Amino acid sequence: MQEEKCYVYLNGIVIGSVKEPEKFVKEVRNARRQGMVSGEVNIAYLPDINEIHINADKGRPRRPYIIVEDGKSKLTPELIQKLKNKEIDFNYLLRNGVVEYLDAEEEENALVAMDEEHITKDTTHMELTPVSVFGLTVNTAPYPEHNNVARHVMFASYIKQAQGLYASNFNLRYDSRGYLLFYPQRPIVSTRVYDDLHLEKRASGQNFVVAVATYYGYNIADAVVMNKASIERGLARSMFYKTYVDEERRYPGGQHDVFKIPPATTENYLGEHAYSKLGEDGLIEPEMHVEEGDVLIGKVSPPRFIEESIGVGSLEEKVRDSSIVLKKGESGVVDSVILAGTLGATRLAKVRIRSLRIPEIGDKFGSRHGQKGVIAMIVPQEDMPFSENGIIPDLLLNPNGIPQRMTFGHLLEMLTGKASSLAGRLADGTAFSKNGKQVIEESAKILEAYGFQRYGEEVMYNGITGERFKATLFTGVVYYNRLYHMVANKLQVRSRGTVQILTHQPTEGKARQGGLRFGEMEKDVLVGHGASLLLKDRLLDQSDKAEIWICNECGSVGYYDYTKHVPVCPLCGSNNLSKVEISYAFKLLLDELKAMHINPSIKLGEE
Repeated sequence: MQEEKCYVYLNGIVIGSVKEPEKFVKEVRNARRQGMVSGEVNIAYLPDINEIHINADKGRPRRPYIIVEDGKSKLTPELIQKLKNKEIDFNYLLRNGVVEYLDAEEEENALVAMDEEHITKDTTHMELTPVSVFGLTVNTAPYPEHNNVARHVMFASYIKQAQGLYASNFNLRYDSRGYLLFYPQRPIVSTRVYDDLHLEKRASGQNFVVAVATYYGYNIADAVVMNKASIERGLARSMFYKTYVDEERRYPGGQHDVFKIPPATTENYLGEHAYSKLGEDGLIEPEMHVEEGDVLIGKVSPPRFIEESIGVGSLEEKVRDSSIVLKKGESGVVDSVILAGTLGATRLAKVRIRSLRIPEIGDKFGSRHGQKGVIAMIVPQEDMPFSENGIIPDLLLNPNGIPQRMTFGHLLEMLTGKASSLAGRLADGTAFSKNGKQVIEESAKILEAYGFQRYGEEVMYNGITGERFKATLFTGVVYYNRLYHMVANKLQVRSRGTVQILTHQPTEGKARQGGLRFGEMEKDVLVGHGASLLLKDRLLDQSDKAEIWICNECGSVGYYDYTKHVPVCPLCGSNNLSKVEISYAFKLLLDELKAMHINPSIKLGEE
């Protein structure tokens, strides 16, 4: 029986075959480690399909690993000492076959140990540091190895939405949107990665005093209760910046836009009051308070059609208003205005609006352990629970949110943060640096030394009644991020307004003053409550109610002939029709069925 060939692929193209694949792969790897083959090359033998894949193309994610041979790491204590003394560098390790980069395919052939303790006779590689199993983002959170992996994914997206000092030159930037936290703090419990990246210079959160407790059911599920006095003292306060941009465009025929206060004869003139805050150059003045509907950049444009520009019987050319107006639901103060030139030799105007964002009900917060929540209630300080020492928490977190989501790291951070606050030092929560028991015991010693209970519980009193709670409450210090999902940017109100041409239903989206979609599940809620009239109001009267004529003879949709003042059926010619109320979307369905050569017939019952 002939031995099956093992084909060799280079960057996905077959270049030949070998008889002994494992021996061939081993030879190539040895040549790479000795510097005879480029370190950029990766090779993998896939026994299931009996193929060898060699990759040397661009764009492969690769990770460094320490090479393990005969059950021993090639990174010896002597080499580590030389690295510390700066006698050698990382490139020396790469050139001398101590460290190598593997891509996703070659990792299939590797058995990687986390550290030297876990090396076996089959181990091929070892992690440079156990921390590297997490990405850069997750490594900025303390004790990530104590959390459910799904929470890491959530935290990684939340940290990108956190408000903070996003740029030190924020006052010179004209980003379309910017969020600036007033008093960003560095976390009390940080990690080595956080420190190495110097993220404390661009902090994006604050240290909150948190108690794990319910509050009359207000912090149900993910919601949180916040202390009103903390907010008034500036906790989580931020500024929201938004930039409006416009340009004096040029058009064929030598016409162009002009920044100026539009004259009263302008087409689409908004009224004198709308332009009252503009300067002589047509731009709004800095530090002006603006509300929705106020013009920020006054601009006139030539007419759309050439015929319109020939003003019959008038000397001045007709122009139309194309000013930039502050959007619906927005307000603030004009922070800065600039006038600049573009590459096309036209003028560009930018207006930056700032508005204060004080935490309110509906604003979103999240810890570094994926524990997110919106403010459900802001409680006066005197009504909040308080400890014997008079410590009042900034935030109350529902205890049900911890076991269900398995974020033990959150509890560890609370404990370590509390101990570190008392000791007046920063704590290190780098992944895999200490086990959970060590962390708890170290913090317990500090808490005991300062007269607190070992494991962070405190005797608390009800702020409303003054009674002592029967249970002790777990309190600590946690680093919270204020996320940019703020209720002030999402408020949407509509009574009556524009509708879509096709379905006659309200338009979609906040920008178009659209309605909120009332879906299948919302319908079920009203059905369950037996609120049939409210259901009819939402899904018909306030949506796409339409009156149509239905033929009593053949069930077709008819029309009303206004010349003869009678309804007519276009199919059978009958005048015996009834007027019915239906949803316009249903009428659309009937029309679409007719377009597919299906004739729907509607049978009418007695009223």
